[in-house]
Amino acid sequence: MYKFRRGDKMKISIAQEKLAHSLGIVGRAVATRSTLPITTHILLKAENSTLELSATNLEISMKSQIPAEVTMEGSIAVPARLLIEFVNSLQPDLVTMEISSSSNQLEVSSGRVIAKLTGQNAEDFPVIPDFNDGLNLQIPSDKLRLSIERVAFAAATDDARPVLTGIYTSLENSTMTMAAADGFRLAVQKTELTEPLNEAVDILIPAKSLRELERILAEEENNISITISSSRNQIMFKLKETEIVSQLLQGTFPNYKQLIPQENGTKSTILVSDFLRATRTAAVFARDGNGIVRLYISSGQSIESGTIKIAARSDEVGENEASIDATVEGESSQIAFNSRYLVDVLNVMDEKITLETSSPSSPGTIRPQDDKDTDYLHVVMPMFVQW
Repeated sequence: MYKFRRGDKMKISIAQEKLAHSLGIVGRAVATRSTLPITTHILLKAENSTLELSATNLEISMKSQIPAEVTMEGSIAVPARLLIEFVNSLQPDLVTMEISSSSNQLEVSSGRVIAKLTGQNAEDFPVIPDFNDGLNLQIPSDKLRLSIERVAFAAATDDARPVLTGIYTSLENSTMTMAAADGFRLAVQKTELTEPLNEAVDILIPAKSLRELERILAEEENNISITISSSRNQIMFKLKETEIVSQLLQGTFPNYKQLIPQENGTKSTILVSDFLRATRTAAVFARDGNGIVRLYISSGQSIESGTIKIAARSDEVGENEASIDATVEGESSQIAFNSRYLVDVLNVMDEKITLETSSPSSPGTIRPQDDKDTDYLHVVMPMFVQW
């Protein structure tokens, strides 16, 4: 059996499941391409019966702290991909890690398996900010997760207009408003904070940072502590075992309120499940037709007897149409949307939605139908088609 050499510093033992889980979290912040090679590493630090794992790509940083049996304290930076793949390959068992101070190697053993990973000096790893000064607030984890889920997908994914890759976040009194837009759609969600703020602030949080936060919020039950640095260039989210620090974007977000239609000629209430199913089917035929789906909204003889026909066609593959029931207030109308934009918003809605339209050339507005859920709206630009 392998025996550790005397004189080595840092020795810890931890369950494989816990280690793999934490590596999976911080691994999302590891740089994939970088001019600073050490950012492709994960920093391991054993101290006070705790193993702290850290990773950064210089835009977003993550820390995860988990209880461990620490025999000797120490730290080392280890190649992230190698460590993650190796730990994931192990059986659920106790994992022991020890660092050789002379060779900068991490020796990992579990059962009859042992590996030596060449690392780098922990002092060369970028310093991950840990600040408490600035604006502090708290928000329930489920509300924060819902806000990100309903807004982040509407942010731009290319850097043509960098401010649109961020989520505009306005904090005032007891309300947090998040808004995202990519030039074709707009999503806005308002959420109540646990306590009112002493000052108002507007910031731009990178959407990709919030998407990483969303991934781990499902495991949180407590309030999330948020700190915005006094310089307004960084934001920190503190969870039970994880900290995420993100750089903030600089720039002016468009006045999104000007994009929200103030009038509508037709208001349709629709079951999300029916609408989503019909739109997904139409999307199959819309792929070769620029993703266009056409909605024909009919008011019927009474409000309850309205219908919406969802149709798509392409010269290459054919055509499809489906009719669903709807409660339609106002005149019959028609409008075309990009099928992907419809599917994206319907995927984050519950039970029923209202679709407000005024003309084929004006944006459509989608809101939750539930009277208790009035703090969300989604605006979709129409597609211009020959009717």
